[in-house]
Amino acid sequence: MPGIKGPSDYSQEPPRHPSLQINSKVPFNAEPPRSALASSYVTPVDLFYKRNHGPIPVVDDIERYCVDICGLIGTPKKLYMRDVRMLPKYDVTATLQCAGNRRTAMSKTRKVRGVGWDVSAIGNAVWGGAKLADVLELIGIPKLTCSTQSGGKHVEFVSIDKCKEENGGPYKASIPLSQATNPEADVLLAYEMNGEPLNRDHGYPLRVIVPGVIGARSVKWLDSIYIIAEECQGFFMQKDYKMFPPSVDWDNINWSTRRPQMDFPVQSVICSLEDVQSIKPGKVTISGYAVSGGGRGIERVDVSIDGGKTWLEASRSQKTGVPYIADHVSSDKWAWVLFEVTVDIPYSTEIVAKAVDSAANVQPENVQDIWNLRGILNTSWHRVQVRVGHSNM
Repeated sequence: MPGIKGPSDYSQEPPRHPSLQINSKVPFNAEPPRSALASSYVTPVDLFYKRNHGPIPVVDDIERYCVDICGLIGTPKKLYMRDVRMLPKYDVTATLQCAGNRRTAMSKTRKVRGVGWDVSAIGNAVWGGAKLADVLELIGIPKLTCSTQSGGKHVEFVSIDKCKEENGGPYKASIPLSQATNPEADVLLAYEMNGEPLNRDHGYPLRVIVPGVIGARSVKWLDSIYIIAEECQGFFMQKDYKMFPPSVDWDNINWSTRRPQMDFPVQSVICSLEDVQSIKPGKVTISGYAVSGGGRGIERVDVSIDGGKTWLEASRSQKTGVPYIADHVSSDKWAWVLFEVTVDIPYSTEIVAKAVDSAANVQPENVQDIWNLRGILNTSWHRVQVRVGHSNM
């Protein structure tokens, strides 16, 4: 691709924040401390989790960089950055979450395969760019289209990024054309993150943002867009990121029996306490994040200080001074909600959080019930242990 290239080694990696917990050095995969997440509704770029499959692409000539749009359409088009910037710009606040978030906790039940993420493979950002629905109109695909005249029903995004899972080929994923052409779905070709140009780790110069869907579909370092008849046949759509029952293992797996995972389920995590934490007896503020996929709001976050026997409802917020109401026009429908409750904890105990979304979906109580061999979508109740120490007076 003119103007941008995918390096063959890791000698040109960008600098990263020193507080990140590195889960894999090459390719670089890292997450921030959980305490950093609950302290800010919009996650700072430096503290946004990094999920990579190969060396970070390098742009050497932004003027020459373009995206090829082709496939089951009338006339192919080359889309340059100036073309994208001429379209109406939208800012969409959306949470991205790796499907493997909280995988380490799932692996304690039975071994799973994948990067060992703790609870911070998630972040909330303000993404700026053009709506994909507007881009597709440039090539003659009207809004709210389910199929092109040539039989195109899916939109495939192909990255500059090369990865071993594709045998050295590019990372790719797809979404239905009906979603891509729906302005209300807010799918973006994004060139900004939190008001600044994308940095290299997060897809500079142009990436896809598919709100409400697992992060694996928000392809970075966009190379080309194909209008195709069937969903993408790439590794990460067909041989990964699918939800299997606990009875399936690597000896009896049949990938074709499951659809690629898209929307992520309802999720909540306590960020103000580590998995095991010593505290003094007295008032403790418990805070964290809750989020659901598909644009569903968070109806409730329940916190228990006795291991799940009794529950308290936590307060929920997005923007300061604006009451959060699930699925209300004033709320960011693609974004997480921060929760908080202050409780008195006189003795050692287990603290638990669980969320309910606006469709009344709830988190499962036990991780064993949703264990799967790839360790994805661990949305079980989040539990932390507190050890109360009494100081000598």
